[in-house]
Parts: sequence; C-alpha cells; structure tokens
Amino acid sequence: MGVFEALILGIVQGLTEFLPVSSSGHLVIVRNMLGVTEVPLFFDAMLHLGTLVAVVIVLFSEIAAMLRHPVKNHLGMLILATIPAGVIGIVFQDFFTEAFEGAVLGYCFLATAGILVLSEFLAQRFANKHDVTMPGALSMGLMQALAIFPGISRSGSTIAGGLFTGTNREKAANFAFLMSIPVILASVLLTGKDAAEAGSMGEVSLPALIAGTAAAAVSGFLAVKFMLSLIKKKKLYGFAVYVAILGVYVLLDQQVFHLIFAA
Repeated sequence: MGVFEALILGIVQGLTEFLPVSSSGHLVIVRNMLGVTEVPLFFDAMLHLGTLVAVVIVLFSEIAAMLRHPVKNHLGMLILATIPAGVIGIVFQDFFTEAFEGAVLGYCFLATAGILVLSEFLAQRFANKHDVTMPGALSMGLMQALAIFPGISRSGSTIAGGLFTGTNREKAANFAFLMSIPVILASVLLTGKDAAEAGSMGEVSLPALIAGTAAAAVSGFLAVKFMLSLIKKKKLYGFAVYVAILGVYVLLDQQVFHLIFAA
C-alpha cells in the first residue's frame, strides 16, 4: 500500500465514520476500486485512532463535563447505549467478519436509506423534542449494534434511534458521536492487539501510515463539525437518497457489471 492509497482510505474512513452513509461499506468499495486486497491490521487500527482523535477534539468539553458530573451528564446512559454493540460484536464476530466481504453490502446500504427515511417520518410525530432519555439511549444502542453490518451506517442508525424516541435532533447527534468514542476505542485496542500478535505493521510504509492516520483525523474532524451543524437545520433525506442509489449500484455491479466487484 502506497501513500496515495493510504490517503484515500484515510479520507474515506474519516468522512464516512461520522456521515450517515457507513464507513465500513464505503471502505469495502474503495478497497476494491484501489485493488487493496487486504488492509494491514496496524494500519486499520491507526485509521480508527485518527477518527477517535477527531471526535474527542470536537466533543472535548462534553467529555470533560461528563467525567466531572457523570450523573448530570448521562454517563450511565452512555454506558447503557454502548452495551448492545459490544455484546453483539463479541458474540458474532466471525459472522460479521464474513459479512464485511461485501455479500450483503448493497442490501445494507438500502437498509440504511430506509432507516434514515423512517426516522424522519417518525420524528414528525413528536411535537416537543426532549433530551436523551433512558429509552432513547437504549434505542440508540440497539441501532448501533445493528450497524455492525457493513453498509449500515453507525452514525445514521444511532441518530435515527434517538429520533425514533422523540429526542431533539441536535442532542441525538451529539449523543451519537459520544457513543462512537467507546466503540472506536475498543476497535483500536482489539485491532492493535491483533497487529501486535502478528508482529509487524504489514505491507505499509511509515509515510503511508502517517498520511492515512492524519487524513482520517482531519476528515473526521470536518465530518463531525459538519454533521453537528447540518442536523440543526436539515433532514437526513439527502443521505438516504445517496445510500439508496449506492445500494442499487452495488447490487447491479455484483450481479451484472463487475466493475468494482469481481464475478
């Protein structure tokens, strides 16, 4: 893997981690387009570390307040919301690893489109939007667990889980990004552990590693800031249209065109 490929993967990782379009799904597509058959474990861990740094910088004040006043600032609800994805990820790790090969990718992009549209439809039923509640945190946690499938957006699903229960749009997005921190941290630690056991950085140079990590951090920072601003004023229908079109194309390419996915 060269610097160019590392930069592209880093940018895609950072942007799509926090936009409601699925980072794992986009990485499957981009890897196939670039001809990168396997991403080294250590490089994967560093990309996730870059996105972790980005979201921590943006939400540093909220994180600090949560640590100073855990009860007032919903630390318990954040832990509750993190449990479903953690349990499902551990129990069904091998199953989801196979899913990452792309067999269900197109269907999952379409599912993300459906989730986004449904969340906006249901959100209109709530006249008085409120802060994150325990049912809302549990709903967002269950939706985050669903997003283990590649093509199901983690940020989109968790925001949708909040909208399903009448959570204020801005507060749902903010809590969804806070929820990403323990999940990304766990991914960094587990992937880093596997890389350490393998005993090498894989087929990636130090300049490529630095470029990819920096690209993930910068693009991730911009994506979080963009989404927190956008969610106040705009609905998620545009993202739904995008992932629906992408899902249809992936299915057609896998079955007919074979431009990205081999027959």
